[in-house]
Amino acid sequence: MALYFLYCFDCRASLKPLELLPTTIYTFPLPAFSPKSIKPIPAPTSFSIHPIAFVEMAVPQVNKKLLDELEAMGFPRPRATRALHFSGNSSLEAAIEWVIDHENDSDIDQMPLVAVDINLDSPQLFDITEQMKMKAQELRNKEHKKKEVEEKKLERQREKERIRASKDLTEAKRILESNEKQRYLALKKKEKEEEKRAREKIVKKLEHDKVERRSRLGLPPESPSVKPSTHLLQEKTTSLPLKSVTNAEQMRECLRSLKRNHQNDGARVRRAFETLLIYVGNIAKNPDEEKFRKIRLTNPLFQDRVGNLRGGMEFLELCGFERTEGDEFLYLPDDKVNMELLNTAGSELKSAMTNPFFGLLSV
Repeated sequence: MALYFLYCFDCRASLKPLELLPTTIYTFPLPAFSPKSIKPIPAPTSFSIHPIAFVEMAVPQVNKKLLDELEAMGFPRPRATRALHFSGNSSLEAAIEWVIDHENDSDIDQMPLVAVDINLDSPQLFDITEQMKMKAQELRNKEHKKKEVEEKKLERQREKERIRASKDLTEAKRILESNEKQRYLALKKKEKEEEKRAREKIVKKLEHDKVERRSRLGLPPESPSVKPSTHLLQEKTTSLPLKSVTNAEQMRECLRSLKRNHQNDGARVRRAFETLLIYVGNIAKNPDEEKFRKIRLTNPLFQDRVGNLRGGMEFLELCGFERTEGDEFLYLPDDKVNMELLNTAGSELKSAMTNPFFGLLSV
């Protein structure tokens, strides 16, 4: 695309667009317009001083063969054209020398424009020498190395970002696991404290009953000298059956055993826990419905989810189920439905499903 500029034909001075105004310019004031108020304003006298000439700016003509040879060596057309034009369009070697001297120019890859058409075809052509090839290759290698350095810098930065993100993720995972472990240990501590308080309550109840029996029989209160030692009392207390605590512990141990026996198949273990929770929940919600209290042992779905896993049927038996009709059914009699026991079973199942350390730590 050609560009047009204005300049003085005599002195070659550039002219501004203002100098294209007509000889006389009239102004019309907006308020109270009247033809008599028109006043002439003299225009600049540039036209009387500088005759105007139009010049077309075009790409300079260079030797086509030299241009093709430079492009074959890897130089862009604008750079090759600029090199031939400013080196005098004399030889390939001169053009390459010019590129080497001006490779850092900001406009080296912009197509040059000239005001006149000049025929610069050189009558003499030169062959590409080894030195020219080496210099051209040197330029290409320099550019290639520059790109490699930038790419390596970017790759190192990306690698640092990946390492930082990986460390952050590992630290977050470690904190989460630590919090879960502390929560589980706190829960176990609370359970042991509750068990201890239950034992102490039973001991106090036994002591109170003993005092009442002696009082009813007319016997004097027991002398402190014959009071059994604390060690013997603890042994006696430990041997007492604590039904709620014992059942909960047995259920918990049964679920731990089930998870340990199938620790390589976590999905199947979780499905078994969910199925057991459904059985227990249905009975707790509908204790009078016999269909929820009777399970056919030969049912393929029951066998796949619970029956084939060691500890599954044992857990149901701890909930009160009994084998009936020649081990064909698991049945929970109506008079043996214990809501407290079913609630305990539900709590243990929920704990087993939500606690990631369930079955991994010893009690």
